[in-house]
Amino acid sequence: MSLNIDFLDETNELTEEQTSYIEELLNFAAKLEKIEEESEVSLTFVSNEKIREINKEYRNKDSVTDVISFAMEEMGEGEMELVGLDMPRVLGDIIISVSRAYEQAEEYGHSFMREIGFLAVHGFLHLLGYDHETPEDEKEMFSRQKDILDEFGLQR
Repeated sequence: MSLNIDFLDETNELTEEQTSYIEELLNFAAKLEKIEEESEVSLTFVSNEKIREINKEYRNKDSVTDVISFAMEEMGEGEMELVGLDMPRVLGDIIISVSRAYEQAEEYGHSFMREIGFLAVHGFLHLLGYDHETPEDEKEMFSRQKDILDEFGLQR
């Protein structure tokens, strides 16, 4: 099983080894979630300043956050679903603040790769419709997240 992942590192801070590891992790998560092969996802790594701008523009929150996801399968008002033969499933975009990931890794006492992996899986699950708006949804999402990371070998 293989996703088509479009990586963009605007910070130029991640190594090829780190992006390969995240690619393996997301493909592992996709396999566990039974996502169709060749489904597409975009993963962009940005600065705190950039994610703050995105958070303000799209969520009306003028603050730095760690990860933002834009699910392509969520239908907005007046939008129509496009379905065609042999078209890949486009899951959406995940945007991660590298600076915030470093800060949180130190704060939580685990590796940068554990944190960036956590954020990538968190964003990926949002693309699949998981959420944490209610206590029940939060329990389901965070449990699934932990299971994926643990099975992959990326424990805290």
